[in-house]
Amino acid sequence: MREMKVKEVKEAIAKLCMDACYYLPEGVLAKLKGAVDTEASPLGREILGTIIENAELAKKKGVALCQDTGLTVVYIDIGQEVHFTDGDLYEAINAGVAKGYTEGYLRKSSVDDPLFDRKNTGDNTPAIIHCNIVPGDKVHIIISPKGCGSENMGALRMLKPADGVEGIIKFVVETVRNAGPNPCPPITVGVGIGGNMEKAAELAKFSLSRNIGEHNDNPKYEQLEKKLLEEINKTGVGPSGLGGTTTALAVNIEYAPTHIGGLPCAVNLNCHAARRAEIVL
Repeated sequence: MREMKVKEVKEAIAKLCMDACYYLPEGVLAKLKGAVDTEASPLGREILGTIIENAELAKKKGVALCQDTGLTVVYIDIGQEVHFTDGDLYEAINAGVAKGYTEGYLRKSSVDDPLFDRKNTGDNTPAIIHCNIVPGDKVHIIISPKGCGSENMGALRMLKPADGVEGIIKFVVETVRNAGPNPCPPITVGVGIGGNMEKAAELAKFSLSRNIGEHNDNPKYEQLEKKLLEEINKTGVGPSGLGGTTTALAVNIEYAPTHIGGLPCAVNLNCHAARRAEIVL
């Protein structure tokens, strides 16, 4: 059994929050640079160049890529041989988020009541926490701060099995087209297929925690990812929604078993910032 003080998790979370908001993932930056060469629209190429310049300046100056530094989503895989000491793990995670957002001068965007008394919590807590127990003695943490411009454009549809692949493609492309400029394209498109209503949404969000350029291990879903990316980039939405051939940089699909009578499908969109950071403790 490996003992780990929850303070280690707190400090790791704080740093990850700042890193995710300051630094564009290298894979995303590479995709953006490659898109400059393939984008058909002159305005689109100019917008992509500005996005790249912004990312490089944010990294150089240690400031946030975007003013919306998101609602913090935490994925934490805990090895079953790990024993946490000196406090409550969930409290430590939220304390780490609070430290990262206050000391990192990141915008605090969480309100404690979603409907009646929308009072800012002041430190961007509580985080959305997904905790899994896995074999081993390591702790793997992924931070995905999610802005609301892209989050608001997600969608869920309870398709029927007869809708099949074509139904999935139609729904995903329709969702991206309807989103237009709102999610700040070029986007990453997360798709969750299967499970039930809440599982499909969880899968779509989790798919966005994947490093860009990584495909689903199942060849059929990998091909569907590539097909969807091709169809999405035919919509003409383009960089910043002002037209072009680079509407999305990637499509990530996660799937799960489902009921014989259902084909749930959820779509979650990431803006071009694609905030993400991870660590293994």
